[in-house]
Amino acid sequence: MPASNFLSIGRVFLRTWPYLKPLVWHIVLWVCLQLASFTTSGLAVVLVQDILNNKIMLGHPLEPGQATLLLLDERYVETAELTQEQRIVVRDRFILAVALGVLLNTLVLQLIVLHYYFTWITQQLNQRLRVAMIERAERVSLRYHSHARTGDAIYRIYQDSNTITAVVDTVILDPINITARCLTALFILWLFSPWLGLIGVLATVPILAIAAWYTPRLQRLSRQARQAASDLTSRIQEAFAGIRVVKANQAEQALLARFDADSRRALDAALRLRLEIILLWMAILAVGGGGILLADYLMAGWTMSEENTWLAGMVTLVGFAVWNLGAYQAASGRSAEYSDWSRGLIAKWTHMLDMAVGLERAFRLLDGEVDVEESANPVAVPRPIHEVAFREVSFSYQPGTPVLTGVDLVAKAGTVTALVGATGAGKTTLMSLLLRLYDPDSGTISLNGTDLRDIGIEDLRGNIAIALQQNVLFAATVADNIGYAASVRGTAATRDEIEAAAHIACADEFIGSMAQGYDTELGERGGKLSAGQRQRLSIARAVLRDTPILILDEPTASLDAQTEQRLLRNLSEWGIGRVVFLITHRLSTIQGADRIAFLEHGRFVETGDHETLVAMPDGRYRSFVEAEVAGAREAS
Repeated sequence: MPASNFLSIGRVFLRTWPYLKPLVWHIVLWVCLQLASFTTSGLAVVLVQDILNNKIMLGHPLEPGQATLLLLDERYVETAELTQEQRIVVRDRFILAVALGVLLNTLVLQLIVLHYYFTWITQQLNQRLRVAMIERAERVSLRYHSHARTGDAIYRIYQDSNTITAVVDTVILDPINITARCLTALFILWLFSPWLGLIGVLATVPILAIAAWYTPRLQRLSRQARQAASDLTSRIQEAFAGIRVVKANQAEQALLARFDADSRRALDAALRLRLEIILLWMAILAVGGGGILLADYLMAGWTMSEENTWLAGMVTLVGFAVWNLGAYQAASGRSAEYSDWSRGLIAKWTHMLDMAVGLERAFRLLDGEVDVEESANPVAVPRPIHEVAFREVSFSYQPGTPVLTGVDLVAKAGTVTALVGATGAGKTTLMSLLLRLYDPDSGTISLNGTDLRDIGIEDLRGNIAIALQQNVLFAATVADNIGYAASVRGTAATRDEIEAAAHIACADEFIGSMAQGYDTELGERGGKLSAGQRQRLSIARAVLRDTPILILDEPTASLDAQTEQRLLRNLSEWGIGRVVFLITHRLSTIQGADRIAFLEHGRFVETGDHETLVAMPDGRYRSFVEAEVAGAREAS
């Protein structure tokens, strides 16, 4: 396998260090406890086998260390053979010691302490990465979100980020634990015979070579599987988000067919990856099985000839000075254990490859470009705001495709400015620039002459309220939805403030007719309300923020004429001393504005009040008005 593959995998895992660092001492402590448990367990298994097979069953004298462990005196050591009574005492002490060891090690240490402790460590780790990803997603360029599917971002944050929990387990702890178990088993085999240790080492070399050869292929298939699963998540998200449109257009079968195709692709990709892992395992099992057969052949011969074990004179606790049935079983068990744990390391490696792909996808979101940067020394929003000025502002989402070109506009406090133009002319983009969701490619936007880039982003957005055409409501009460903006700032709006905002937005009438009024629970996305009702709640939410700048995107698109006129009068009275922007196509809404700015091909080609612009013989606004009037006549 190319060294670059190892380096790329290593770089991905190294990037987890900032999230691991706060938990490093917890991880070290867990490893120490686990190693102590594994080492003790490994030696205890051999000890148990010797005492059971040779001492209790055959009456051989205890080793000094065994007698000390069972709290027995030298009479059980300095004898040619244990008496029947002594064997019963050893048996009883042995059963008690084993029960106590199982209780302390398996139940208390492994299940209660280590398992719970490990779960706490990994979930703390996952929490840190998910929060970092959400924070980055909030700051990353909107260009990223405009091209990325929502379901893909959800999958990265929820599923791909979850792979970091396995970093502690699969990348750090398990390899250490498995390596320790392998070395313990290999050491015990070496005590029996150096040939057994050599066979174990030689069998490991081709296993590692096979795993290295398979690595690039497994990486590629893992990327395909995760991308297919991400596409499936996106399809699910899109299906539920657009369920009304699907039902209205009788597109259920088409949606089902697309979902079925995406689901099959995800399943096929996952199965291809699993098939390759199975083929890898078949090759490794063949090599490992050959090593075990050779070791068993040698051990069977030594047992038949009752040869001495290699370090018979040095063995005091483990026992088995001579190759007998008990020694054969103990050594054979360690040989199988070494083979199993060696294959376990390869299993962890295949898991690590998939994890590296998942983390790479998660970190790609963290690496997303942040277009809007906070000033090193931000200044406060000037108060009071007298004007909002756009000077030679140009902007494009894609290089070479300008949306705004040299835009100039000044909006004064106490005025309502209507932004008018064809769909896609750049009206919403202009307001996005005012909110610093993007920064202009050139030119400046200023408040009282202070460039927005010099103002703190949080302070700027805290002084601008916006009611969007796509009204986003939550599964909460009416009051909670209106007071949402105040609650996210850490302050709670009073009921009087909520009701006052609802009155200005002409929402108080339909709220009063609800069964529980302002305490009525709304369905998800306000599904229980009409489009006009949702729109008025969105406007009430913006009004409640009581900011010096208000942006209304198609505020009356779903309202009847009478409600529209009442709402505009209320907003006109409420907006005294504020800068209000209207983005609208409705002529009745436009006429109530103090100033109209007509946007065409990325520029304001005409500005003025309704009467002035309509009086221009060949004016673009006049053509717009005539087209609107003609369309209204045809519709009626």
